[in-house]
Amino acid sequence: MLSKQISVFIENREGRLGEVLSVLRENGVNILSLSLADTSDYGLLRIIVDKPEEGSKALKEKGFSAKVSDVLIVEINHEVGALSHLMEKLAKAGVNIEYMYGLSLHGETASVIIKTKDYQKVQEIMKK
Repeated sequence: MLSKQISVFIENREGRLGEVLSVLRENGVNILSLSLADTSDYGLLRIIVDKPEEGSKALKEKGFSAKVSDVLIVEINHEVGALSHLMEKLAKAGVNIEYMYGLSLHGETASVIIKTKDYQKVQEIMKK
């Protein structure tokens, strides 16, 4: 499923993540998934929300650098080797994965968020 993701650059300092989350809360934007990567100076917060355009606009109004981009949410079986099997198929099809993150709970499936330029190829492979 094609989805929208907000990427937010934030300073790597105490309380800054909380400020981003407060802006979203105050604007009624619900977080569905997130990933936070850091360096010594800044962090890159990637979030899937229920209202990406509204969330991005609210963050920009509060001075955050926010960008909306397309990502693909892929559901796979929650079993040993399922992700490896998918990556093998994507590699054989020439699909480059820019980054990915996921969530797997105690259910039968797991969700993986994938950033690539080859969304159509990935969707075709998933249908098979």
